[in-house]
Amino acid sequence: MRTIQMTLDDDLVSAVDMVVKKLKTSRSAFTRKALKDAIKQVNINALEKKHKKGYERYPVGKTEFNVWESEQEWGN
Repeated sequence: MRTIQMTLDDDLVSAVDMVVKKLKTSRSAFTRKALKDAIKQVNINALEKKHKKGYERYPVGKTEFNVWESEQEWGN
């Protein structure tokens, strides 16, 4: 693990301090989780964008999913 220095607005530090106190964790642990979550979301957004472009290039055919109609179960 590496130690890094960051510059943050005072209001953000205050908000983080309140949250970490409620969560009974540290600034570092909170920041690590927030950064991991942000990276995961960036990757999800990139995949969604890629899928969207794929479907724009190759739209779903009208009967493409007909084979699955018998598998649907809507409940009572």
